Amino acid sequence: MSTDEKTTASYEKITYRNAKKHFYLRVRLELQDTRVLNAVEMHCLVTKALKELHGDTGAALLCDLIHFDSPSRTGILRVCCSGLVRVWSALTMLSTFRGQPCAVRILQVSPFLLSLSGDSRSWTPPEPTASECQN
Repeated sequence: MSTDEKTTASYEKITYRNAKKHFYLRVRLELQDTRVLNAVEMHCLVTKALKELHGDTGAALLCDLIHFDSPSRTGILRVCCSGLVRVWSALTMLSTFRGQPCAVRILQVSPFLLSLSGDSRSWTPPEPTASECQN
């Protein structure tokens, strides 16, 4: 017996698959008209998209609209972990809303709601003041 066979690992690696219960999606609805939508219409749109692509089982998925900004048509959805792919695919495949062409853009996806609060792409650093430039 060699010395390699005698020694065994004294640790055990444990990986939790799908440890988070929910995922959060920042989405934006793009329409050709300029009419303002409310949160109820946006939630109905998500449910309609799920039903069109995945049938009644898709419409039964737990999907909550946590926040919706009407002027920019941007919202945050909370989706159960097992339904993330179905919601993402249904929103991507959605092409019409009330007879008009539309598109739903998935802007960010994260298991942490706090990570959706900031976006490094839209962040602009503050201009230095005159006293900071002199030092």
